[in-house]
Amino acid sequence: MKFYINNGGRKSGIGEHVDIGIITVSDRAYKGEYVDKGGPKVIDFLNEVLHSEWTSHSIIIPDEKVEIEKCLIKLTDEIKCSLIITTGGTGPTKRDVTPDATISICDKELPGFGELMRKISLKYVPTAILSRQTGAIRGNSLIINLPGQPKAIRETIDEIFSAIPYCIDLIGGPYIEAKEEKISIFRPKNAKR
Repeated sequence: MKFYINNGGRKSGIGEHVDIGIITVSDRAYKGEYVDKGGPKVIDFLNEVLHSEWTSHSIIIPDEKVEIEKCLIKLTDEIKCSLIITTGGTGPTKRDVTPDATISICDKELPGFGELMRKISLKYVPTAILSRQTGAIRGNSLIINLPGQPKAIRETIDEIFSAIPYCIDLIGGPYIEAKEEKISIFRPKNAKR
């Protein structure tokens, strides 16, 4: 497995450094039949909102449950990513297995992420109800399954991201800061840094 590394944020940024895994799950992008736009859309978002220094570990893999599981385990257990964002493979077809792979290797599912993402997407398309997006935890890593379409990625990540840094705090990850003019992170007043 070869990951593409991208450094983001500012060296003098506040908060702690965070490693972020970005997995594009797509048979066609993996085969080179089209250029992946999902992974780059996530990186663009992170560049826009994160104040903390961060490094992304990106990869494009096929819609294969075992491959997705191996990749998630490598990112969580070996590379120690605190956040892993997947794009694609969340629909109802036989080849859409990203949530299945995620749940199979995780300690705990966080269904509220999927519920909110479907609610967001229903504002734009009635077929959002077919999506199986979810969030889950493995060790000290939060895994979020986003849809595959760049427009849908942006619509959902814009609204769910405010809860992600605090979730990472709660599971023992680094303290992540965002650019306040871009996004508001929710942390209770008594949250410890």
